[in-house]
Amino acid sequence: MKTDTFSDWLKRWPLVAILRGIKPGEALDVGAALVETGFCIVEVPLNSPEPFASIMRLAKRFGDKVLVGAGTVTDWEQVPKVADAGGKIIVMPHADERIVEAAKRRNLFVVPGFGTATEAFRMIEAGADGIKLFPAESNPPKVLKSLRAVLPKNVPVIPVGGITPASMRDYWDAGADGFGLGSALYKPGEPAMKVAQAAADFRFALHALPKKP
Repeated sequence: MKTDTFSDWLKRWPLVAILRGIKPGEALDVGAALVETGFCIVEVPLNSPEPFASIMRLAKRFGDKVLVGAGTVTDWEQVPKVADAGGKIIVMPHADERIVEAAKRRNLFVVPGFGTATEAFRMIEAGADGIKLFPAESNPPKVLKSLRAVLPKNVPVIPVGGITPASMRDYWDAGADGFGLGSALYKPGEPAMKVAQAAADFRFALHALPKKP
């Protein structure tokens, strides 16, 4: 499948691995476990230890088949550093046009966070490739369903925050196009074997979801 757009990547595998707290020395083993399971989008939050080193290692090893980038990007000045490390996607917890614009200047995908319809439309207008419903814990599926009724159908919406294999179906039915997976997939210091098991649980839940039209 082609991967010219962020939507194309999500169609390949609509699960985003969030490796918050990972260290550079662990990145390749964990990355390999995820890739073997099917993951093709991996983000290293910038509040992790030496995040740019981890992004660089992951991008060099898996960048031909995996969209590697940074999460928790909170300042537009971080964007060039991500690009220089080989990252191709910027994920934000909030709505900031400056970061979106900085990412697009470097030809990176950018997925800002939103919690309201106002923020969602602002980010879409700014050029976001997708938008991240965050935190999902305080935005249950019925909220997403209401938002989906007014948001453009061609803009992917990804719930993030507390997503588990058991919670995916309700969000999927409400209009989610993918999911950002945090501590239910990876916790700092966990061995690659344990991450592989968690990834397999998510894969099983993903395959049980109905196909999108």
